[in-house]
Amino acid sequence: MEDRLITGEKLAEDKFDLSIRPETLDEYIGQTELKENLNIFMKAAMIREEPLDHVLLYGPPGLGKTTLAYIIANEMGGNIKTASGPSIEKSGDLAAILSTLEPGDVLFIDEIHRVPRFIEEILYPAMEDFMLDIIIGSDSTTRNIRLDLPPFTLVGATTRAGDLTGPLRDRFGIVSKLNYYTVSELTDIVKRTSRVLDCGIDDKAAVELATRSRGTPRIANRLFKRVRDYALVMGNGYIDLEITKIALDRLKVDKLGLDDTDYNLLKSIIEKFNGGPVGIESIAASIGEEITTIEDVYEPYLLQNGLLKRTPRGRIVTDKAYDHLNIKKTE
Repeated sequence: MEDRLITGEKLAEDKFDLSIRPETLDEYIGQTELKENLNIFMKAAMIREEPLDHVLLYGPPGLGKTTLAYIIANEMGGNIKTASGPSIEKSGDLAAILSTLEPGDVLFIDEIHRVPRFIEEILYPAMEDFMLDIIIGSDSTTRNIRLDLPPFTLVGATTRAGDLTGPLRDRFGIVSKLNYYTVSELTDIVKRTSRVLDCGIDDKAAVELATRSRGTPRIANRLFKRVRDYALVMGNGYIDLEITKIALDRLKVDKLGLDDTDYNLLKSIIEKFNGGPVGIESIAASIGEEITTIEDVYEPYLLQNGLLKRTPRGRIVTDKAYDHLNIKKTE
């Protein structure tokens, strides 16, 4: 299946984000309350000459959890080591990562909810006491080795905070949720990207692009990159409102940021289930998608914008969705 342009999940083309990633909290746009709290916590840790408490960041994909991890490392004067939950399959994988840490470093684990349970148990003493207990060998030759670890900060990121075990979640001193961005915040992000990439954009075009970015910086930057191509080929390289509308319409991203996938989901509920309520299993079967994909990738923005509702009996398409799709609701 072709990559979905407006998904918040990381795509290969998002590697260009590294060049526009802010390096300090002052440069980071949005998430104001989280930033203010994090700034206090980091300054206090530096005054005490201690590592920052372990940090758990959760929320939909594409909102800046990875960027914040890099900023924490930078602001605290440490290096960052990165890993993802699914990639840590054996105790040796975790030991290899932890053994390379130096005092004050940040270990960033993305998708931390997917870390195997037995790996979690090795993480507990590492997080609490900066100790690593591992068993090596097999059968009669097994022995336990205890390693001292330097003081470090674990930053975990997840889109499914509810899937974390209680014991793991409790070991994070700082737990913060990232929320969808406002159009104003995304407009500022688009303008910042245009400056960093040296590609001019007018104010109306920036607002239009921000409006269609689903409250997500990653999507805003991805759409900016595509619109920049249209401006270069069809104009003089400068992004104005007209070229922005042409580009986004051709990319099938509508005025609310919906694409064919969103239309397919909403129309399926309307046409096959009379608008709902309908269970998530039936929706998944009707559009040929995994339940977790619908819950993690498709639904959050539709729910956030009042196009879809979750009820005890199932999902319901709202009147706002009927109006947006220009479909007459049948009683």
